Amino acid sequence: MNPLDLNFDADDMVARLRPWIECESPPYDADAVNRMMDLAAYDLTVAGAVVERIPGRMGFGGSVRARFPHPDFGKPGILIAGHMDTVHPIGTLEKLPFKREGDICYGPGIMDMKGGNFISLEAIKALAMAGMQTPLPVTVLFTPDEEVGTPSTRDLIEAEAAKNKYVLVPEPAKPDGGAVIGRYAIARFNLRTVGRPSHAGWALAEGRSAIAAMAKKILEIESMTTDDCTFSVGVIHAGQWVNCVSSSCEAQALTMAKTQEDLDRGVAAMMALQGEENGVSFEVTRGVTRPVWEPDQPGTMAMFDIAKEICADLGFTLTGSSSGGGSDGNFTGFMGIPTLDSIGVRGKGLHTLTEHIEVASLAERAKLTAALLMRLA
Repeated sequence: MNPLDLNFDADDMVARLRPWIECESPPYDADAVNRMMDLAAYDLTVAGAVVERIPGRMGFGGSVRARFPHPDFGKPGILIAGHMDTVHPIGTLEKLPFKREGDICYGPGIMDMKGGNFISLEAIKALAMAGMQTPLPVTVLFTPDEEVGTPSTRDLIEAEAAKNKYVLVPEPAKPDGGAVIGRYAIARFNLRTVGRPSHAGWALAEGRSAIAAMAKKILEIESMTTDDCTFSVGVIHAGQWVNCVSSSCEAQALTMAKTQEDLDRGVAAMMALQGEENGVSFEVTRGVTRPVWEPDQPGTMAMFDIAKEICADLGFTLTGSSSGGGSDGNFTGFMGIPTLDSIGVRGKGLHTLTEHIEVASLAERAKLTAALLMRLA
């Protein structure tokens, strides 16, 4: 049987995806992420997998590893790597409820990347129900902390990838439905200014505002952005009383570069900003880093060629490009393991309160995944 002839009922898929989307799972809420992993573990077990729960660490939730029955069980095969955490805090469902409007379905994390994880499982189930045996054994690994840089599970992902021949990452498809065959390098930084407190009304001149100093540094940091290396500040925390000059301010910055050399220069520029000015000190601590995944690696390109042939049969042209925005594919691609990323669902608005998918893409991408699992050998 041709895997592209497998039947995927969109209405049924939407109904069974709904519990995943309504189980909110921000990375810093370990209990919430673990509830999501419970749902995934149950569905993976029903699909016939041998499921393991891997405890979390560093304050994050745990992971789920599922291995499907195969004559070559235990030998190198295909790893499907996805994350179950989302950027949306608990309570987002009140503003972005799960709902379907024609071919559009909304919900927190539905595009990035629960929809892609779900269709991967659907593809495996459909193959099994059709009596089709994949040439290679398949392992699924769902992790809890990708949205914050994968600080607690990078080594787990790398260890699992090293046991396999191929890695599929069902992150959201590119806007044109394309795949990702390389990713830029990304580094995170923790920033801190330390000033001098004072009463803002009675003795304003005696204080040295950590907030004001951080504001100036943010402008300086973001002004360093070029086409080859970007800088942005996305988190800031400071102050407790409006009538007090703030003595400390903390922020988080991110730099993204097309090459490792560009990233190294960016990191050096960030670290060089440290020092003291006007009685306020500025501290920079380097956080987690995603290494550059260089495009055009032979193994990855061979996978991409197979995917292009499959998509041609599905009726569209699959493009492939290197991409900004990190994923756990950075790690496996950097290791030199053939990796095909962004084969998940089509949609728009990821990381926003308009996040949605195209319902038709559930079947399309499930067929693509099923065909890849049957073609990779």
